Amino acid sequence: MARLLLDHVSKRYGDFHAVRDVTLEVADGEFVVLLGPSGCGKTTTLRMIAGFITPTAGSVHLGESDVTTLPPWKRNAGLVFQSYALFPHLSVAQNVAFGLEMRRLGKADIAARVAEALRLVRLEHLAGRLPRQLSGGQQQRVALARALAIRPDILLLDEPLSNLDAKLRQEVRVEIRELQRQLGLTTVMVTHDQEEALTMADRLVVMNEGAVRQIGSQRDLYERPADRFVAGFVGRGTFLEGRIEGPGRFRTEGGLVVRCADGAAGSAVLALRPERLEIAAMPLAGVDNSLPGKVEFVSYLGAASDVHVRLSPSDRVIVQIANRGDGFTPEIGATVHIGWSAAAARLFPAGSVGHDA
Repeated sequence: MARLLLDHVSKRYGDFHAVRDVTLEVADGEFVVLLGPSGCGKTTTLRMIAGFITPTAGSVHLGESDVTTLPPWKRNAGLVFQSYALFPHLSVAQNVAFGLEMRRLGKADIAARVAEALRLVRLEHLAGRLPRQLSGGQQQRVALARALAIRPDILLLDEPLSNLDAKLRQEVRVEIRELQRQLGLTTVMVTHDQEEALTMADRLVVMNEGAVRQIGSQRDLYERPADRFVAGFVGRGTFLEGRIEGPGRFRTEGGLVVRCADGAAGSAVLALRPERLEIAAMPLAGVDNSLPGKVEFVSYLGAASDVHVRLSPSDRVIVQIANRGDGFTPEIGATVHIGWSAAAARLFPAGSVGHDA
């Protein structure tokens, strides 16, 4: 295990900046997730850590060593590819042993490490099978075992769960997180899946257009997003375009006037989280804002429902309500009232969005 430091790392291809001046420190034993839309630079960053791409500028440090110019095989990094990259003609045990054989370890040592790695991922009983005889989840575990067998200083995961179905993805991500904690492995994972990132990471690094937009815990990024892009990418939100007209007064493009936190006068965006909004059949008392609207759509999600409510021709919000069987359940076409406190909304300057995911 080792500390990772990216020091002002950039990667440029001609005039295109794939990664722009990224500085990031990952503590020994920490699990950090690089999160962002396709093309944001997260995979390029991971490949610079692994050694498959050389930075145009900046440096990569692993432990006490500057590994910026070292090839992948000279960095003690375990990498799990999105496609698993298993050798189809080799057995599970032979796949796991491959990296150890390349390091020219003795046969007894290789056998012991393969057995240990397969035990960690609970696949000892499948050591003799070929990859085609395994399920997707089992193949993913073989790829993980191969990365763990070399006893890496850092574990790198490149969209490792994207090829699994939704239910299996939920199960495997818990297994990976528990195993990482058990081993105390410094881990960096790339994903574009918000739920994956929120449930697995110690810290999140949100990227867009090659740059880091914000670094922090799940709560930091969800509760205190730095800009509209982060607010829209981490969790869900409704964004109302408009202007701050004065202290605590916001007018939407649809002409609605609502109370808000203080902000500089001018064009702005008001962000609302679905679970922070209240919905009722009658006007709401004791809230800063209570506005009538019409239900346009209801999406049943099992434990909760999303209710899409039109407040004006230009303004629509999404409200999340728990499905407990004893609460208000609006129907499409019904007139309802939406309420929220001024403190529940966040204001961002217009134009702070970058590119929404």
